[in-house]
Amino acid sequence: MSVDRNPPAESPVRVACIQMEPQVGERERNIAESVASIDAAAAAGAQLVVLPELCASGYVFESRSEAFGLAEEIPHGPACRAWTDAARRHGCFIVAGLAERVEQKLFNSAVLFGPAGHVGTFRKMHLWAAENLFFEPGDLGFPVHATAIGRIGMLICYDGWFPEAYRLCALQGADIICIPTNWVPIPGQDISQPAMANVPAMAAAHSNSLFIAAADRVGTERGQPFLGRSVIVSYTGWPVAGPASDCAPETIFADLNLSEARRKRNWNDFNQVLRDRRTDAYDAMLGSGLRPGWF
Repeated sequence: MSVDRNPPAESPVRVACIQMEPQVGERERNIAESVASIDAAAAAGAQLVVLPELCASGYVFESRSEAFGLAEEIPHGPACRAWTDAARRHGCFIVAGLAERVEQKLFNSAVLFGPAGHVGTFRKMHLWAAENLFFEPGDLGFPVHATAIGRIGMLICYDGWFPEAYRLCALQGADIICIPTNWVPIPGQDISQPAMANVPAMAAAHSNSLFIAAADRVGTERGQPFLGRSVIVSYTGWPVAGPASDCAPETIFADLNLSEARRKRNWNDFNQVLRDRRTDAYDAMLGSGLRPGWF
């Protein structure tokens, strides 16, 4: 019996990361720009589109009242309605970052919309710098959402510096993790080396055998420069699109077979990256809540 050495792409997905330059406080402008970019990406065949962190509101808030005024309820706020309409219109999935208001609480959140509407929400677990003045730490854990195109996890920016975040998504069967982000320059960066922000994503993709799509912003906002360098990373750990420009808006694309994230976790006859974990020697958290079959 012959064996097909080149099986079909069971989960083919064109992924787009939109690198844009939101302006703090200019919500209507930011939403309109994001929708125009989604329209263009969808016209180029994108089925999964990722936008930056807090792309509806801007990032550098001067006060809690400013942040509160730019936040919205999910899924009924203006950005959510615009992205819902875009996902329905194009039959695609969209991951985007916004300031979420829940009664008197604010969260730095990412939302996932599909053709049928709101799929899920992730709230940033690890707050960076002055975010601690405005936002509550995330309280939804690390959900993974089963969709028609694959199992999608979400993180936001600084969450990507914690290996546990990726691993907990992988253990729930994530095929791809989408990361809306606002990366900032890291002191000591050697311009001849990959941007430090790209390195944790590459390492996590390899060590968990999953795809990662990180959409960053560019520009300088109230004195804070942003890094750009949006990237889409294969389960191998190597970039398959990007890094994008460090200063200009840009959309990067990659054609992925999300099934490869699971098929290629067997690295050789002996080693499988999730199965080989020594849960007898790790903290119990990393061995709990597992769904059988992912490894």
